[in-house]
Amino acid sequence: MANNNNNEVFSIQTVNLTKRFSKKRHKGVFGFLRKRKSSTSHTESSNVTVALNGIDLAIRPGELFGLLGPNGSGKTTTIKCLSTILIPDEGTVTVNGFDIQKETAMVRASLGMVVGGERTLYWKLTARDNLLFFASLYKMKKNYAKKRVDELLDVFELSERADERLEDYSTGMRQKVTIARALLHDPPILLLDEPTLGLDPGFSRQLRKQIRSLSEEQGKTVLLTTHYMAEADQLCDRVAFINKGNIVAVDTPSRLKTRVKEEEVVEVSVYRPPVDVEGYVRSLLPDSELVKFIAGNEAEGCPSRIKVIGGSAEEHIGIIIDGLRKRGVRIEALNVGVPTLEDVFIKLTENTLSEGQT
Repeated sequence: MANNNNNEVFSIQTVNLTKRFSKKRHKGVFGFLRKRKSSTSHTESSNVTVALNGIDLAIRPGELFGLLGPNGSGKTTTIKCLSTILIPDEGTVTVNGFDIQKETAMVRASLGMVVGGERTLYWKLTARDNLLFFASLYKMKKNYAKKRVDELLDVFELSERADERLEDYSTGMRQKVTIARALLHDPPILLLDEPTLGLDPGFSRQLRKQIRSLSEEQGKTVLLTTHYMAEADQLCDRVAFINKGNIVAVDTPSRLKTRVKEEEVVEVSVYRPPVDVEGYVRSLLPDSELVKFIAGNEAEGCPSRIKVIGGSAEEHIGIIIDGLRKRGVRIEALNVGVPTLEDVFIKLTENTLSEGQT
């Protein structure tokens, strides 16, 4: 485990972690033909994107740490650098005390990793056979592997259906098997990238409970990336906000929420808002700090939301309701006060969690 100058021990530490991606392109219709004629063609240009911009993180042993931000903010790139899938362009990274570039094998042995939305299991095999197969890749002895697989199937409440093929499982059940696979070799550190992505609320609640127990009862260090602020608020000891490759704040959820006063926050849930609703509401409330529109999915019964931060919430309510009614907007709900991590993120970045590229 890594140490800082104060001799504090960290399970994960990054110093000036920087990662860039370059996308080469060829100018003109005949760029491809020109490249075939000359590999040094001056028509080739490079477009460099900074995915991570000098990230500094220090995560303590046994801590459940959240990395929060919208799609495209750098969460998955961070995970891939920590797990040695990507090589940083600058900076140093240690995982369980091992340098990710000099001690790659030891880093990988220290980690269990789950990437949400990726198919990493064999659907024609049963849950038990999947786990036994991956145990063999870890070169675990057969007797111990069987015992460990039985333990994990029990922990994730899969024992009764352990001998059914994964193709007959729900998405949530498959995700449980994925996390069990990451725990097979009992690693001290878990990297969970959007583990509840696409799951129904029931399975999400179960997984959150099990993730919390990994930290509290088993003492594992867990780095959780998510764009679900409520999930991070419920689970994490500390969180870091990441936006456009930069860390903008690190603290406990409760201390972060003190950055927004309760009397400042108004959230209005609406259906069928006009395209200019954000600018329209902002024009009605010149004393507010921020007005942000967050698109919902009306086809699935999820209304859009308008967040107003700053000024007097009490004075804003009547103005907002009257203004939206004049535009024919259907108001579903209105909430005042009780700041959330999302409110803090919006205030610090002027960005919403639906913005950014995948």
